[in-house]
Amino acid sequence: MKIVHGLPQPINELPTVLTIGAFDGVHRGHAHLIGATVQRARAFGRQAAVLTFDPHPDVVVRPGNERPTLTTLVERAELIAALGVDLMIVIPFTTEVMALTAHEFMARLCGAVALRELCIGWDFALGRGREGDASRLSAIGQTFGYAVHRVEPFLLDGETVSSTRIRAALSVGDIEAANRLLGYPYGLRGPIVEGDRRGRTIGFPTANINVDPRRMLPAHGVYVCRAVLNGVTYGAVANVGVRPTFDGSRRTVEAYLLDFSGDVYGEELRLMFLHRLRGEHKFDGVAALVAQITRDVAAARAWLEEHEGGQ
Repeated sequence: MKIVHGLPQPINELPTVLTIGAFDGVHRGHAHLIGATVQRARAFGRQAAVLTFDPHPDVVVRPGNERPTLTTLVERAELIAALGVDLMIVIPFTTEVMALTAHEFMARLCGAVALRELCIGWDFALGRGREGDASRLSAIGQTFGYAVHRVEPFLLDGETVSSTRIRAALSVGDIEAANRLLGYPYGLRGPIVEGDRRGRTIGFPTANINVDPRRMLPAHGVYVCRAVLNGVTYGAVANVGVRPTFDGSRRTVEAYLLDFSGDVYGEELRLMFLHRLRGEHKFDGVAALVAQITRDVAAARAWLEEHEGGQ
């Protein structure tokens, strides 16, 4: 998949079927829309393209009150590429972009790609004041030579899948619900940074991950995860929270990798959340904490063995 930032004139001259959206999380609803775009492009021998935004429009539309993101741009690109998309266009979302009319936005887009069909979701709209709904975009298409194809919503148990529902599930630690809506395990990734090394002193050395501060974190607690480090997958027990036993105040994400030892500071660690074992608690001393972590590790091994064939 080719990735282009901005709207250079032109990107290429290939006849294109394209869809537009923030696609935060690239959840099952997004995958349904993007998949329909790819399918229609293949049926007509055209290029399949996705136009998305970075930063998320919330940063500009709701400054100071933006919702946490479910994916970074890199993660979005990986998920979109896996759906068979040929071209991803990333538009910097600014106050200028927000002020464009639907006609102005589509004029810029059609100057960059040979748009033949625009695939949109059932409630899609773009342009200043969201005036570019399906009928308006169809009218604009008569000028620029593209048709609009509305894709029916993807329903799960009779309800539409949304990033809002996924964030709500994560906020209470319901990982299984979030993963079912996403269609894959919710993940976090980032470089391993040096912590206070307290885990080493109690027999459970952890990898502390420097996570993008804009990312959605699951509810405080202890989770069964899969961890990927240097291309190798491990079972893991991850803690999300403030470590109240040690009077912590800063939210951290740290993981104990099962059957692994070594110093890997600076390496990227990817965590995939599978199941919540418990909430975060303050224990009466280190001995009680160690005993609980020992039980957590045993519970994680048992869960992985039952659900995923073990380590």
